[in-house]
Amino acid sequence: MILYNETILVGQVVEIQLIDWLRKKYIQEVLDTGCFSSARLCRLTSHNEPDSTNYTIQYMAESQEHLKEYKSKYAARIYSECYKLFGEKILIFRTELEVVENFYANQS
Repeated sequence: MILYNETILVGQVVEIQLIDWLRKKYIQEVLDTGCFSSARLCRLTSHNEPDSTNYTIQYMAESQEHLKEYKSKYAARIYSECYKLFGEKILIFRTELEVVENFYANQS
């Protein structure tokens, strides 16, 4: 499994608009490519700058090939809409992580 993480730094001026758009359009559009099996939207509770908030979207891909397909076929088009809407009001960086092993609490 590959975790594809997008970290977004957003100012308070457009935060509500961004989160609404992420929930209603962006995340579903990424999932609709078929390259990811799930997504999780999180708010960072540490490392925040004054007057801004950090969010992450964590997408799970079955394989590196699925991620490569997303990046080569879909990413540029999907990202362009984000930049058209929010431009320099947000800052995004992306990271890729390979899941080595999952661990779970005992459920007894």
